[in-house]
Amino acid sequence: MPTILRVGGHRFFFWSHEGNEPPHIHVETAENYAKFWLNPVSLAQSSGYNARELRQLHDLVIEHRELFEEAWYEHFS
Repeated sequence: MPTILRVGGHRFFFWSHEGNEPPHIHVETAENYAKFWLNPVSLAQSSGYNARELRQLHDLVIEHRELFEEAWYEHFS
């Protein structure tokens, strides 16, 4: 479960056995969880975050998408 980035209490990561899915990133903040597809960036699922928090996470995923995609392809190639 490589952690790719930590920002403001959020941990961005993916699971090592997910190479059969399109590129995506998971986010955990305390008890809250979300999954975002990377291309295009869109919310796949979430639990515990409110709409404002999800918008902020969406913006962070867009901001760091290149980093997440590079890590994804490096890990799964």
